[in-house]
Order: sequence, then structure tokens, then C-alpha cells
Amino acid sequence: ETVRKGQVLAVFDSKPVLAEVAQSKATLAEAEASLEEARLNANRAREIAPTGALSKQMVVQYLTAEKTAKAKMESAKALLDTQLLRLSHTQVIAMDDGVISSRTATLGAVAGPEQELFRLIRQKRLEWRAEVTAAEMAQLKPGAEALVSVPNVGQVKGKLRHLAPSLDTQSRNGLVYVDLPNAAELGLRAGMFAQGEFNLGSKSAWTIPQAALSLRE
Repeated sequence: ETVRKGQVLAVFDSKPVLAEVAQSKATLAEAEASLEEARLNANRAREIAPTGALSKQMVVQYLTAEKTAKAKMESAKALLDTQLLRLSHTQVIAMDDGVISSRTATLGAVAGPEQELFRLIRQKRLEWRAEVTAAEMAQLKPGAEALVSVPNVGQVKGKLRHLAPSLDTQSRNGLVYVDLPNAAELGLRAGMFAQGEFNLGSKSAWTIPQAALSLRE
């Protein structure tokens, strides 16, 4: 299917996460209340400390309790942020406009971490992945124009995007990647076989008419 950026592709059961979010909110509220109480006690201890009504040990205890309550509050807030992040991950959202080329997600399945659910061709972009020799790769640079021929489709113009940083140790060939704009509209599909030519530029050369040549022996 063709999808739009931000479109919901799949939804996971959010009830367990919602319960944990509610629990985290309650824990945070409790931590905030404890921090407020500890802060009031610490402020009183700071005011009374110069009078000597409280021992230094008691003052230190109140100040330490304030720091401990603050740390617990920050920990509870971090836990809530983590649960809210998990809640946002209960929906699989299309990261860009494009077309879904494959789907491994099935209704009712439990997905594991980093499991691929959908494969999206962003902006319906396709590229030609060509295999060239080391000598040919040395002549190519990103931005070079290419003319790609696809059987039963025709010729499509593209531009060299990237050259592989290494060669295959067996064939000594390397891969180059050519962007093909509007490829989908022209009838190209992922997996099609194609061959092409690169335009390496032009230069002046001396020429003479063929009639001026004569072949001997």
C-alpha cells in the first residue's frame, strides 16, 4: 500500500503499558509530596541552625533527607518518562511517504525487539545497484550521470549516489548505487534486472574522414 508520513501501520496492545504509566504517575506524585515535606523541614533547619536549638547532626539529617527526597523524585520522573516512551512505541508509524514493499507483521503476533514488521520504500525511491570492476570504479565519482536500461520498460536517467568502500574478495568487483528519480511512475519495480552506462564526460580529439583512410596489406 501507499502510505503517508505519520500514518499508523500497526498497533500493539497498550493496556499493560497504560497500567505501568498510571503506577509511575502515582509513584511520582508520592515522591513529589515527600520532597515538599523534606524541603520544608530542611528550610526550618536552616533557619533554626544559627540559634543552636538543633544539633548539627539533626541539621545534617534534615538536609540529607531533602537531597534523598529530590533524588527519589527525579528517579520517579525518569521512570515515568521511560513508560511514556514505551507507550509511544505501541504504535508503528510510517516515518515517511512511500510504499510498503513487504510485511512480516501478522495479527495477534508478539513482536520482539528490533524485529522488522514492514519494509518501506521511502518517497517511492528506487536505486540501481550496479557491479563494476576496480578499473571502472576508479573512473567514477558521486554525481556522475547514468543511463539505465530495463527490459520491457525502457531507459531511465539516474545519478550516481554512492560507491562501495570495498571490493568483493572473490570477484574483485565493487558495487555502486545510482538514484533513479520517478522510477516507480516509469514502471520500475524492486528486483528487476537492469544494465546501464555512465557518462564520464567528453574531450576534444582529432578526427579525419573515413574516406581519407586506405588499408594496405
